[in-house]
Order: sequence, then C-alpha cells, then structure tokens
Amino acid sequence: MMNTVVVKTFSQPQFSNSEILRYAGAKAPYGEISALIEQCKEEAEGLLSYKACYIILDLNITGSVCDFTLFKVASKSLASALSGCKKAVIFAASIGIGLDRLILKYSNMAQTRALLLDAIGNERVEALCNTLCAEIEKETRFTLTKRFSAGYGDLPVDTQRDIFALLDCPRKIGVTLNNSLLMSPSKSVTAFVGLKEKE
Repeated sequence: MMNTVVVKTFSQPQFSNSEILRYAGAKAPYGEISALIEQCKEEAEGLLSYKACYIILDLNITGSVCDFTLFKVASKSLASALSGCKKAVIFAASIGIGLDRLILKYSNMAQTRALLLDAIGNERVEALCNTLCAEIEKETRFTLTKRFSAGYGDLPVDTQRDIFALLDCPRKIGVTLNNSLLMSPSKSVTAFVGLKEKE
C-alpha cells in the first residue's frame, strides 16, 4: 500500500428510511411524514453525488501521540480508538453541494421539508462512509475499526487542517474548509479508521 491518495466515486447506496426518521427526530413513520420523506428523496436524488478520497498510512502510537508518518496527532481518544493498529485510513467523503442549496431553498418557506432534507443528507453521507469503509475492508486484508472524526473526545477540531492538507480535498472531491473549520458542502465527513489484521 503506497502513501497515495485514492479517489472514489460511488453509485447511490440504498436509502434507510428508519435512519432518516432517526436523524429527523421522528418516533415513527406517520402517514404524512412517510409520504413527505418519499417526496424529498425523489427531489434530492438527482442532486446527490457520492465521492470520497482516502490514504492508507503506517501508524505508530506512543502514549497519546498517533504518528501517521506524514503528520502526528496528540489525542488520548484517537490513540485509544486506533489501539492495536499498525495502519490507518484517513478519508474525506461528501454527497455534494446540491442538497445544501435545496435545504436553503426550503428553510424559510417549508421548514418540515427542509428538516427532512437535512436528515436525508445526514443519512446519505453516513451511507457513503459505510460503503467506502466496506470497500476498503474488502480490498485489503484488514478489519476496519469504527470511524473517529476531529472534534470527538479530545481530538482537536483543527486536525481538519492536517486532513485537508494531506488529502487535498478541494481538488480531489470538491470539499473546502473555511476559517471556522466548517466544511462545504455541509454533508461531508472526514475521519480516521484503524486497520487491524483479520483473525
């Protein structure tokens, strides 16, 4: 495995209405909400793209310092999450800017629709991350740990700068980072994932 950034484009993962409802904070698929979800999915579908980029790096953990060879991160939480791993994946994934624009369109005129579209966006980018990780696991001899993102535990949010510099996210998949460390498109994720030898 070379220290090379890999770029992937995926076909649409299967929707999970239960996850959409969970992200929307709904308890059950009431008739009207269920119908509205289907309308929102249909409206959003053509605006979504599924892109990701990642790199696999050697990993050495000393205390709370995770040394990825190309950069280091000091975080007890990340060191714990990657414990036992000699390699790690660092990735960025996004479903594109189209849904952000649609949510903005409805934010003042149809707030329930905007809420459901936002929930769909969360479900879609999560599905993309799951698809990416499943593919990496299939293509390697490793088992992947759970994803761990900047801002969780004691992993500083400004670790995003290191990730973006490493992956060149703007050029590779069209995701940018502003001065407040917010990503655009908003339905984007960056994360660390450990690689463990299969038993």
